[in-house]
Parts: sequence; structure tokens; C-alpha cells
Amino acid sequence: MAGKGKKKTRHIVPGLVVLTLVGASGYLTVELRKQEVPGVTEVRNVGVLDGTGGSGGGADDSKATWSRLENPARSVLRGGDGQIVAVLTDGSRTATLTGKARTFQEPAATKSKVSTRDWVRLLPEEWKKGAEKEQWFKDWYAENKDSEEDDLFAFAFQYVTGAPDKKDEQGTLYAGDADFGPLNTTGAEGGDLRLEQSDFYDFLGVQYPFRDGAVGAPEAMRARALDCSGFIRMVLGYRARYPLMSLDSASGDGLPRTANGMARSKLGADVLPLTGVSAEDRPANIDQLQPGDLVFFKLDARTKERLDHVGMVLGYDTEGHLIFVSSREEVNGPTIGDIGGVSRLDGNGYYAKTLRSAKRL
Repeated sequence: MAGKGKKKTRHIVPGLVVLTLVGASGYLTVELRKQEVPGVTEVRNVGVLDGTGGSGGGADDSKATWSRLENPARSVLRGGDGQIVAVLTDGSRTATLTGKARTFQEPAATKSKVSTRDWVRLLPEEWKKGAEKEQWFKDWYAENKDSEEDDLFAFAFQYVTGAPDKKDEQGTLYAGDADFGPLNTTGAEGGDLRLEQSDFYDFLGVQYPFRDGAVGAPEAMRARALDCSGFIRMVLGYRARYPLMSLDSASGDGLPRTANGMARSKLGADVLPLTGVSAEDRPANIDQLQPGDLVFFKLDARTKERLDHVGMVLGYDTEGHLIFVSSREEVNGPTIGDIGGVSRLDGNGYYAKTLRSAKRL
């Protein structure tokens, strides 16, 4: 989505003026909620990994077996009891592993609870068919298969309402209750409640050098703030170390700055390919989605052909609905809450209707 003000990523070149950074995420206003299109056929998700909404467990390495599945192309590892213990998708670096059961909840914003045994971690290389035979994967899997170190979901919930502050050895705040962005004080009719364009380095409050030579320069008014794509860049990029681009248009192969840039990039595997941004382009079904996938939405007609919101699939809640987490202005930060629209990808709620594509990085 095109930003409404100048952003502060700059290149270390004398006299070079950096162009306005294209903003990310969606205009989520109450008025837009009143303009929803008529309901479409409800989508029922029958499960992703084993047809029951969960991924099973119980690995016996001595009897483990590998198999291949399609749509998208992926390798599946099953333990001796036949239950899936790992899913690795061609062209993707996110791996879904089965581990200790956890429950994610946000009582202040929703009654939904996601109890899951899925842990999503980043591979050191993109997966390809046959990679299970390579030493880099054997070493990685041995280290991570039973690990309870923080994964992508743990990272994500370190920014929801009430999350405690965490600082590194240099005293930099890298986790804690995050805002979406500063209040919009322009008073313009139809304007958004909060300003976008708060990236991960705004939350950190420190300059961040990108690989293309640009430097992310934080703004004081955006301290502790993460817009929707800034939140994903914090979780996947700064915390999990997925490469990052300074802008959508920057050179390199990292994660772009905006939701639209991420959705239209060539990174990862397109789980739900983007066919368009109109209501008729909503995916016909979402059975291919699995925990850790990025989901992209078209929320606002003002952004024209651009996708304007991004979140991450978390899993199934206790009522069987597929839930995602994202940073939103109504809740003022990362959430799985119901304020401004329930966080369900199935059914006919606000976000289910506006879902347009999904990618597995």
C-alpha cells in the first residue's frame, strides 16, 4: 500500500535522497467494515497435515519413513507410529515440526485458544526433493527435532498485549507489548486511526544496516510499533534471521517491506496462488494452508491493485477454526483477537472474505 508520509530508510551515499518508503499493511477502518461484499459460499477446512486439524506426534527415528506429497510439492516425515512429525516444502525455508503441546491465547481480545503441537522453524537452506539425505539437513534436524527453543509462534506472541519486555546484552528492547503505530492526528475524513509504516527497526529504536547498503533509521514516534508487514519482518527476519530487503524495490532476495511486495515476490512456495484482488478472486478452498504460512488480504479499495494486509497462520482453535496472527490498528498491535473482525480464515468473516493468497517462505 502506498504510504502517506516519508519513511526513513536511507542509503550511505552522500547527497542521495531516499524516496518515500511504500507503506505496508491495511487501512482497517470501521467504515470499511460496513462496505463488505455479500457473503460467498462458506469454506470448511478439513485439516492440513493429517485431516484432523493437527499434525500428530510420536517419532521413532529407527522406523521413520519419508514420502512425497503435491500441491504444494513437499516431503513428509512420519514416525514409527505413522504420525507426521515434519513437513518440508520445496522452495521453502520454513519447516513444520511436531513437538510439545502448547496453547496460545489472548483473553483480552478473544475467547479463541489454539492448542497445537506444531512448531515452525527456519531451515538454513531452501528445501528440495531428496534434501533429507544431505548432511546439512541431518545436522539441523538432530538439533531441532525435540527443541523447545523459541520458534516463529513463540516470537510472534512476544509482541501481543501484555507481553513482557525483553532486552539483549546491549540493552536494546527486542520484544514486548507492541503498538501498530502512532495515532493519526491529521483529522482527515476517512483517515485511518493509526499511522502505518512502522518497521521492525522502529520497534527496536536502533539503526539497521541492510545488505543493499541502505540503513533503516527509526523514528522516535514509532518506538515499540510494528505495522502488519513490520511485524512479519520482525518475527521472520530480525528474530528468525530470514534475509530482509530495505524496500520492495531493493535488489536482493530478501523479504520485501510491504504485504503487497511479499505476496508478489518469487520467494518460497505459493500455497494459494494470487489470481486477483477482487471478491471473486478469493481462494475456493484453504485446505493447503499449514501453520507458519503467510496469508495476504485485500481490505481497502483505496489501495487499488495492491494487497494491503499480511498475517501468519497459527493453527486451529478449540472450535476447529483456522486462526492467524497479525498486527492491526483496531487492537493496536499483534493479535489473534476478534476486534475489527475475527481472526478466522474459514467461514465468511471479514478476514476470510478478504483473503486472496498465501505463501510458504
